[in-house]
Amino acid sequence: MMSVRCLLTAVGLLLIPPVWSTVHARDSVIPDIGTRRELFVDRYLIDTLSHARLQLSQPRQEEIVLRFDRPWEGPFSGYTTVIRDGNRYRLYYRGIAQSGNDGNENERTCLAESEDGIHWTKPSLGLFEYDGSRSNNIVLANAAPVTHNFCPMLDTRPGVPSAERYKAIGGTGEHLFAWISADGIRWKRLQDAPVLTKDHIPFPHRFRFDSQNLAFWSQSEQCYVCYFRVGDRFRRIARSTSPDFRSWTPAVLMRQIHDDGIHGPQPVPDEHLYTNQTSPYFRAPHLYIATPARFFPGRQVVSDEQARALNVDPKYYRDTSDSVFLTSRGGDVYDRTFLEGFLKPGIGLSNWVSRANYPALNMVQTGPTELSFYVNHDYAQPTAHLKRYTLRLDGFASVHAGAVPGELITRPFVFSGSALHLNFATSAGGGIRVEIQDQGGNPLPGFALDDCQEIIGNEIDRVVMWKTGSDLSSVAGQPIRLRFVLSDADLYALQFADPRHEPTTP
Repeated sequence: MMSVRCLLTAVGLLLIPPVWSTVHARDSVIPDIGTRRELFVDRYLIDTLSHARLQLSQPRQEEIVLRFDRPWEGPFSGYTTVIRDGNRYRLYYRGIAQSGNDGNENERTCLAESEDGIHWTKPSLGLFEYDGSRSNNIVLANAAPVTHNFCPMLDTRPGVPSAERYKAIGGTGEHLFAWISADGIRWKRLQDAPVLTKDHIPFPHRFRFDSQNLAFWSQSEQCYVCYFRVGDRFRRIARSTSPDFRSWTPAVLMRQIHDDGIHGPQPVPDEHLYTNQTSPYFRAPHLYIATPARFFPGRQVVSDEQARALNVDPKYYRDTSDSVFLTSRGGDVYDRTFLEGFLKPGIGLSNWVSRANYPALNMVQTGPTELSFYVNHDYAQPTAHLKRYTLRLDGFASVHAGAVPGELITRPFVFSGSALHLNFATSAGGGIRVEIQDQGGNPLPGFALDDCQEIIGNEIDRVVMWKTGSDLSSVAGQPIRLRFVLSDADLYALQFADPRHEPTTP
């Protein structure tokens, strides 16, 4: 039977009022953030900013981690998913030796593995034959149309059967099928019938399922969530939920809202979002991070002559694409705090062809202070490959102030825990101070701005100290506001926890 929470989510999305009314209504509710980590990627905790702004971070380009150079892979390889399972990293991706219609028998799912997320190998699995040999890294073949966009997940639902520890969805056209695996290598169908069909889409649509569709277990919503391609004039994203991965609710269209802090939340005009790449952030799973590929059909950058020099397939250079950054806290709303591009095409014309710069699904930790994500480059070219990009942990965006001191005042909220931890960076001359206020904005005794020890440095986890120390037990559980004064500094995230709390790792 469908869980009550999941059912209410499904029904509520059909009845929900316009998003700007919903967002304003939440302002009257004092959130309890408990001990969860909150990132400054939206205005969820922000009441006012003065001489400070929300700033999107710039990913750092690293090395090529995988070249699609095997005979069973090729220039149209893509729709990549990265999964960290304990100390093992895995990359799943479509291999296709020659182009053809979506969902054809030439498409197969391949696997690469790594111990650090940086150095990758293609294991010889011996599962499927290609050109008379089983010495390859193919994990699924002869399973069209699911191998067009086969997208695995590691099921984190408590009590999931060991035989279903890995799940995946794949398919195109009118059907989306579910698969399961105990080890992520040997796969079988969950059931013969598709789990999602065109009948789950109760609104006009032309595009459906012909992209990288995905699913995951939502800890915060207590159900499985599937995000998939739909659209009519524009490629758009829809979602459905399920208590058991077998029965799914009617789809709802995802909406985007933008709040500049002045005019209130406003709807964002439609764009072509080719993929959706939505997943719970591993250090704050109540917050979904999305890095969809944004597609610009007919926006040609590369000339015919340049395309011939690149040896790009003639059908794949008359458009261009990049990636944008969205967040969601569940339901049918994406927060589009940042309207600009997140991953901009790099130097070189090979980055400006159709379907270039498509991020892989999921982000993983690859160092004590670093997270990595992966991006397809040189699509439809002989040089097709996957490249790694990095950010600091929690470092998607920040509250930024320059040399002129700025202020952030939060909305009232309630917390648990006994110390305030910050992820931050300052210049040598910059700093951050924090004041704890009551709900009305009055400083609490002992926690005024002048009582705070200035925070200077660049750390993923620093406990805030006042003259009386760091213990906040006396104010835990009651509504408070935080006032930050920043100078030449970035504030990425905060969390209330024990003073001995260590930065969370996967």
